[in-house]
Amino acid sequence: MILALNNVSKAFGTDVILEKISFHIEEKERVGIVGVNGAGKSTLFKIITGELSADEGEIVMPKTATLGYFSQSLEIDSQNTVYNELKTVFEPIMAIERQLRDMEAQMPLLKGEEYDVLMSRYAELSHKMEDMDGYSCESRLRGVIKGLGFSDEERDQPIYELSGGQKTRVALGKLLLAQPDILLLDEPTNHLDIEAIQWLEEYLRDYKGTLLIITHDRYFMDRVVGKIIEIENRKAVVYFGNYSHYAERKAADRKALLHRYINQQKEIKRQEEAIKTLKSFNREKSLKRARSKEKNLEKIERIEAPDNLPDTMRLTIKPKKESGNDVLFVNDIAMAFDNQPLFDNISFDIKKGEKAALIGPNGIGKTTLFRIILERLEPTGGSFKKGANVVIGYYDQEQEDLSLDKTIFDEISDTYPNLTNTEIRNVLAAFVFTGDDVFKTINTLSGGEKGRVALAKIMLSNANFLILDEPTNHLDISSKEILEQALKSYEGTVLYISHDRYFINATAGKIIEMQKDKAVTYNGSYDYYLEKKAALKETKTAEVTAETENKLDWKKQKEMQSQQRKHENAIKRLSQKIEETENKIDELTALLETEEICTDFVRSQEIYGEKETLEEKLMELYEEWEELNQDNA
Repeated sequence: MILALNNVSKAFGTDVILEKISFHIEEKERVGIVGVNGAGKSTLFKIITGELSADEGEIVMPKTATLGYFSQSLEIDSQNTVYNELKTVFEPIMAIERQLRDMEAQMPLLKGEEYDVLMSRYAELSHKMEDMDGYSCESRLRGVIKGLGFSDEERDQPIYELSGGQKTRVALGKLLLAQPDILLLDEPTNHLDIEAIQWLEEYLRDYKGTLLIITHDRYFMDRVVGKIIEIENRKAVVYFGNYSHYAERKAADRKALLHRYINQQKEIKRQEEAIKTLKSFNREKSLKRARSKEKNLEKIERIEAPDNLPDTMRLTIKPKKESGNDVLFVNDIAMAFDNQPLFDNISFDIKKGEKAALIGPNGIGKTTLFRIILERLEPTGGSFKKGANVVIGYYDQEQEDLSLDKTIFDEISDTYPNLTNTEIRNVLAAFVFTGDDVFKTINTLSGGEKGRVALAKIMLSNANFLILDEPTNHLDISSKEILEQALKSYEGTVLYISHDRYFINATAGKIIEMQKDKAVTYNGSYDYYLEKKAALKETKTAEVTAETENKLDWKKQKEMQSQQRKHENAIKRLSQKIEETENKIDELTALLETEEICTDFVRSQEIYGEKETLEEKLMELYEEWEELNQDNA
């Protein structure tokens, strides 16, 4: 065991956030922390790190264990470049390396006991350097920079010039490179595109320490964690397995708990009615029996009602006006700003009833393409065409068309005055606004609730083709599930941008991968897309689309084979250079230990200088070899 919480409680004033939280974590475990927004997940992390003190209970961990905490507000030196800021993590290692270099410079100058003492210290520091994995610092640094999506230009850019999301990635990179024994990550996938998230998954799966992760990314949890700790109703419940296994178990447990809660409430009500009846007789015996029943009722351990979870969508939403079968054709669309090309040759089509996800790295131009389709931007090349009777409804993260001072009910009824109260109630119920919830004002709603209102408005409009830009951003898992149900129940056509792979997998039947010079279409779910991508990577036929699966033309195949041969030959030549350099260093090291050279100060200095130059060259060759092998992966 590396971490344990025993009966930890925390309140802010009269508001109890956590109550008698207990669990333990074993070394190298990967644990996901889940719960609705406001459940106390981040508070729990702050208590573990000591940023907040618990009102009661204790945190147990080894005194020697190092702890790292990633949140959205980590401090970094804005004057540093990305590369130099990340490199500061290795300052203890670099200090040892400087000591080793100094010792190497002294070696030819010492003899006898002084020389033996120096060599003993040198061996000690060398072993320490190895234990700290010091010889791989540069390759680890470059791997994290590349994995988190920083270009060569950005790595040498001052941090103050970066966006907020890029700064957050720098902070995450520092923590990953520090490799603490216990790593706490609070929403680490925010500001990462799918490619960077996939890299982070692989990095964390190979991580040597213990992981605790707060995230709304269900796909990420399925890939990384093996235990789920749910914070609900101020309590903690532990589930073994990934997120999907937890969700299945949770649904069964909640159903059983709700059944017990309902039965207990019925029994309590029955007892209260009996007490009331006995008291109404106003006789000594009946009053005595009433008091006895009251005492028994007070002793009952009350079952708390489980948190309200999203209900299943209760109606199918069908557009008022149907489109033709062909909804959208995009033909060789290109876009540039200030003569700088953003993307080119983007082509795909959308058919009636399809749910398609547009994916691609950050900055590739996905939102720009949406703005072109919405006729808010003029492309620099190509064209697009909407099909017959296509009416677009656009949904973005801001929900700017909502009137904040109106109630949910009035927002819908004012927009669609021809709807009856019953029709409005039915639609809002589909988006899990029931009872008095419909009279909440928009400005009191959470981001997820506002999103549900905005989506309801769009689906009630004449739109039959929904274009959604990051509809799940900043939503908790419950809100995401409601949106998933809404899209599944919608009989119109949908095209959306999202980095949420679980959401994509649940709702999309077509994946459009946008690249700088093309768009590749995969007719299937996100898992299908991954399978096809893996197959294409293995066969080196990246130009093959999932629809046609045609082979590359002969010329292209020959070019790729030629490039592969050149790459393999480059690795082979580099391996030979590394071997030759290592052999030469060994020869010079042996020469330095001979009595003839040890007694010749001038000659030993020359040989030492040559050895030092070769060692620097060897490090460069190692880095080059690693980069070539990564490119070949």
